[in-house]
Amino acid sequence: MRDAQPVTRPLNETAQDFFTYGSWIIAIAVLAFTLVLWRRHKTPFYFLIVAASMVAAFGEPLYDEMMKLYFYTVNHDGQSVIQSHFTAFDVPQPVWTHSGYAILYGLPAVYIVRMIHAGTMTKKKLYIVACFSLLESCAFEIIGTSSGAYTYWGPHVFRIAEYPLVIGMLEMAQVMLFAVLAAELYKRIREPWQMLGVFLLFPITFVGANYGGGMAMIVGIHAENTNEFIRYTTTLLSMGCAVLIVRMVASFLPDAATKTAESPSVATVAGRQREAVAAD
Repeated sequence: MRDAQPVTRPLNETAQDFFTYGSWIIAIAVLAFTLVLWRRHKTPFYFLIVAASMVAAFGEPLYDEMMKLYFYTVNHDGQSVIQSHFTAFDVPQPVWTHSGYAILYGLPAVYIVRMIHAGTMTKKKLYIVACFSLLESCAFEIIGTSSGAYTYWGPHVFRIAEYPLVIGMLEMAQVMLFAVLAAELYKRIREPWQMLGVFLLFPITFVGANYGGGMAMIVGIHAENTNEFIRYTTTLLSMGCAVLIVRMVASFLPDAATKTAESPSVATVAGRQREAVAAD
């Protein structure tokens, strides 16, 4: 049933273990990789990108409410077996949402920001990365919805193996928006503490892409007396908005690769501050 929250549908505990342990192992590896980048480039910015995505996962209940996502919670006997750390909007949140955000959002963003800083990211390459991001999102979530870990229970259309394609397109748009704007933020920092702005940038871009770009679809699936024409039309509009977001952020990038000076590291920022003090 797609018209009622499936609170009694049993959770596949094997799938839960797969997502909990598997995703956290990958997330820890991603964090370790950003620590290597921190040491190599003398900047914590890549680590902060991933950390910001993981912290923002505390806002997942808002997403669940908007997109009609429900994490299964009980076993066949009706006993709660979900590995959850808090509940909001009557949806218990599994502990692997944070690691999932690191994989789906943080890791691709680190890759894009690195390429932008190296001067190798172009419009064409961003479109290619966007396609891979879409495939990553679809693969991750189709495994989740097909294995019995969670579901998108609303009257979504354009589903692939029960996964609404529009969800993946909006997630892809959010990653591109967040990554490009994070790179722009980094270019403009003058003091190390300004890097913390990435913790605000992530929820801003997350809400902007998913709820702004997905506004038509969200209203379409929540509206009273909705019908297939409304849902198909509004979903297509939101898909178009996702594509438009990617096209918009691509306009920040050159058509061809260019040699670009590395954005300021913490050491460089500190050096500028010392120079300014000496000048005074």
